[in-house]
Amino acid sequence: MRKWEKLPNQLRTEAVRPYYEALRRKRGSLFAKRCFDLVVAFILVVLLSPVMLGLAIAIKTDSKGKVMFRQVRITRYGKEFRIFKFRTMVSDAERLGSQVTTNQDSRVTKVGRMLRKCRLDELPQLLNIIAGDMTFVGTRPEVPRYVEHYTEAMQATLLLPAGVTSETSILYKDEERLLSEAQNADETYVNEVLPAKMQYNLAYLENYSFWKDIRIMLHTVTAVLH
Repeated sequence: MRKWEKLPNQLRTEAVRPYYEALRRKRGSLFAKRCFDLVVAFILVVLLSPVMLGLAIAIKTDSKGKVMFRQVRITRYGKEFRIFKFRTMVSDAERLGSQVTTNQDSRVTKVGRMLRKCRLDELPQLLNIIAGDMTFVGTRPEVPRYVEHYTEAMQATLLLPAGVTSETSILYKDEERLLSEAQNADETYVNEVLPAKMQYNLAYLENYSFWKDIRIMLHTVTAVLH
């Protein structure tokens, strides 16, 4: 981790400091976390390459557009990066609606719905993990417009790289259904869903451990299978 004085201004606040100190005491675990990310991500890319090729063909056959969906998200220390995901929506979906997806969203393709249900659209994020912009377990990366609504305490989630999964992701696996019942999905996400999710994300920072990450990954696999 960076020294306190080297952090971006928005992170050098008293609201963030307790989370910073808690993580600083776990520097050994954080080093193990990065080593684990690199080794496992490389192995999975090799093993799952045939699967990802098959999914790419299915996406291209199902609808017009690129196979990959690239979108600017925010990760550690407020850095912008482009996330890798298999495209699950029609081309130019962001111009046709909200930046959050609701249940039965008409922009989602037939193949895309299957990918999202099984979280297979997340597989290309193995490349983001290797690049260091993401980690297996951590706060899901938000788009800049939602990060602008972070409170000072929420900024603490930017002390670590964005994650592919988390306890929050498992608890809010039905988020799309919840948002589909809202009159304004964006407002509901910013004012209700995001603050609720952040309570769990901040608790994760306070109680971080490498072995807890392993348990969350196993729990994610179980939740997807169910």
